[in-house]
Amino acid sequence: MSDPKPAHHAHAHRRAAPASVVTAVVTVSDTRTLENDTGGARVAELLEQAGHPLADRRIVPDEPDAIAAALGDLVGEDKVRAIIFTGGTGVAPRDVTPDTIEPLLDRVVPGFGEIFRTLSYQDIGSAALLSRTLAGLKSGRVVFVIPGSRGAVCLAMEKLILPELGHLAGEAIKTR
Repeated sequence: MSDPKPAHHAHAHRRAAPASVVTAVVTVSDTRTLENDTGGARVAELLEQAGHPLADRRIVPDEPDAIAAALGDLVGEDKVRAIIFTGGTGVAPRDVTPDTIEPLLDRVVPGFGEIFRTLSYQDIGSAALLSRTLAGLKSGRVVFVIPGSRGAVCLAMEKLILPELGHLAGEAIKTR
């Protein structure tokens, strides 16, 4: 039985993907400020090094209304094509980022969380199962929800987000 799509199909999508994706970074934390938010700063730094302009960087409290408002604000900005939320992905009572974001998404990209946890397991063992990392599409934008620790940020950015950001943003715009 032959594959209905040639093997090069995914490569063609990547070649057609934007090389530069305007991105916003939102740190979800009750204790971080822009000055001491090393995880959010690392996300911004890696984006800029990869040629993706930073449209916005902000901190919001671990409150569903504040998280949802940040998503709504950023989706409303025409130039923003991707939004990365960092923090609030664990299982503690105040970790509400995925619970808030997931119902607001148009589509979930389950492979992101699955692969992140698999890669994380190789680094930190069974504690990886505590991560509720998430990705999806919202109003033609790609949305990521990743942990706030620098190790998790580097893993998510270097292994998953940066290699696929243009591809996902290019596909997300088709879903508008």
